Amino acid sequence: MIDIQIISLFPEMFTPLNGSIPGRAQKKGLLKISYLNPRDFAVDKHNTVDGRPYGGGPGMVMKFEPLLAAIKMAKFHQKTYHPSLVSLLSPQGKKFDQKAAQELSQRKGLILIAGRYEGIDQRLINNEVDEEWSIGDFILSGGELAAMCLIDSITRLLPGALGHQESAAQDSFSKALLDYPHYTRPAKLDGQQNVPDVLLQGDHSAIARWRLKQALGRTWQRRPDLLKKHILNEQEQVLLAEFIRENSE
Repeated sequence: MIDIQIISLFPEMFTPLNGSIPGRAQKKGLLKISYLNPRDFAVDKHNTVDGRPYGGGPGMVMKFEPLLAAIKMAKFHQKTYHPSLVSLLSPQGKKFDQKAAQELSQRKGLILIAGRYEGIDQRLINNEVDEEWSIGDFILSGGELAAMCLIDSITRLLPGALGHQESAAQDSFSKALLDYPHYTRPAKLDGQQNVPDVLLQGDHSAIARWRLKQALGRTWQRRPDLLKKHILNEQEQVLLAEFIRENSE
């Protein structure tokens, strides 16, 4: 089981994690999620959690003291079982990818901080944050959506979380390639391209070959940057050459 504690001003945003795969994982005891709201640790009568930035400028900055208290509470909760790294969801963080998801899924616990406003006091980052993660080069209103993406990606890799053991292994990016096309019944639809014959003939070797060729081809077409990082074996070189030839005619 992985124990995840989320520090957020808006814990109600995480309701989607109670459904689908993360929801089932929690019911199975594979995943535990709890929440800490920095507002509950504010010491003034207005429960203030933000302040104007020193030096001027737009926006507000999350205050040091409430966040520190929330982090300490999270660490106190987890220290009995497993010390956890403190992770901040931030545009300045390291890019979160499938490799990172695999690494995080091996941990016993996570403490995730969902930042808000213009960010959090740098002194807190310097003293309390162990790592920063970014889900992409774009701006969100806060770290909550990024945290949900991270948790969903991690959950898929937990043994027993998916209905089929091979599902996670066949996902896009699991082998540095995009996924191949998928089809289901009916085999023929009016005005639509029919399901490829190879998928209907029951030759599992041929199906595996077709799927690998399509995965290589899709990656070549849509994400050549991924293909540059993938060392092609002899079979993959042949299949990619076939795909390029077939789609260049």
